[in-house]
Amino acid sequence: MIRYNTGYLKNFISNDELVAISPEVLEASRVLREGTGAGNDFLGWRDLPVDFDKEEYSRIKAAAKRIRETSDIFIVIGIGGSYLGARAVLELLLGESHNELSRPRVYFAGNSISATDLADLLKICETGEVSVNVISKSGTTTEPAVAFRTLRNYLIRRYGEDEAAKRIIATTDKARGTLKKLSDEQGYETFVVPDDVGGRFSVLTAVGLLPLAVAGIDTDALLQGAADYRTAIDLDDTLDNPSNLYAAVRNILYRKGKNVEVLSCFEPRFRMMGEWYKQLFGESEGKEKKGIYPSSALFTTDLHSMGQYVQDGSRFLFETLVSFLETGSELAVNKEEVDFDGLNYLAGKTLEDINQVASDATLRAHVEGGVPCSIIEVERMDAYNLGELIYFMERACAVSGYVLGVNPFNQPGVETYKRNMFALLDKPGYEEDKKNLLK
Repeated sequence: MIRYNTGYLKNFISNDELVAISPEVLEASRVLREGTGAGNDFLGWRDLPVDFDKEEYSRIKAAAKRIRETSDIFIVIGIGGSYLGARAVLELLLGESHNELSRPRVYFAGNSISATDLADLLKICETGEVSVNVISKSGTTTEPAVAFRTLRNYLIRRYGEDEAAKRIIATTDKARGTLKKLSDEQGYETFVVPDDVGGRFSVLTAVGLLPLAVAGIDTDALLQGAADYRTAIDLDDTLDNPSNLYAAVRNILYRKGKNVEVLSCFEPRFRMMGEWYKQLFGESEGKEKKGIYPSSALFTTDLHSMGQYVQDGSRFLFETLVSFLETGSELAVNKEEVDFDGLNYLAGKTLEDINQVASDATLRAHVEGGVPCSIIEVERMDAYNLGELIYFMERACAVSGYVLGVNPFNQPGVETYKRNMFALLDKPGYEEDKKNLLK
């Protein structure tokens, strides 16, 4: 089970400080469990691992099987929570080079408005048979809508309308919205974005499960890991609950001026999990001029770039390391007859062991440099344990947000750029906004 190791924090947080914040954290945990806090209409993620639509899940598996049999290329169109969770899980479990090692190749589109990226993707489409999964609650979010319009037209030109319709799957609202209406008219198979689950908490819904199943991820194990972790900790409103303890530590450090969290990992496969974490905590806590700024780093790589700043720069940050105790790799350093690079002292040691030593050495150095460090310990790099980690992070984020005093489940600030963009692009209904902007 996920463990939260605070051993490196003894010089930064006292037991008295943990005792002092405990009532706030435990009240936040109770409010979350009972569903009585702000944003309680978006708590569907809490029960997802055990209370999901079994019929829809069977359809997801059937659709994934069909796509795997008929497609060389699978394109997931979405932005924010509509793609980050799936991509994070996929790349952590299969690696960043998954498209060179497995089929179908999985690509992500609609998370920018870059003409070059979309043009490159259209060229890739010419190298095999293509299916598309468009993910959008409304169907009108600019970035995915532009990508879907382009790719839909491509599929129709290539396959004809009837065959294109079989190659398009929509994950959207169950009853309303532009994308739902189009899907019903065109006969696209549809899956549901639940009304009570926000995008950044949606990886264990059809939003994440379909792309992951297509990629060959064991989604049963992913859900089971989340379900087992939920059973183990969800009724525990004490600081023995790792998610509560993590929320407590974050808020204590924040109140002491540590307003940037660096989520680090010594596995390059964790890159997109870092991006998912940034959306999860950034959208949940960054409001009302409050919140810890979430950042991420991949070590040892970033020790040769940002490592200097973390070690000796301004002391406004703290570090949380995600440590996988087993990666499943047995690669070891071989011994050379001529020790040309001076590495024979490592001969026989596995890279996993060397990486762990590098991790320990780094944390010790950062602590000595005045950086508060803690560790989220994950037993293995597999689907089951990743399900545990996802649930741990989601629950910790919700509790931490309540302790901070914000609604962790809304994102009012995200709408501001959209309104300005719509006005400047002459979208109907935004004429007055454009006049005010041009002034």
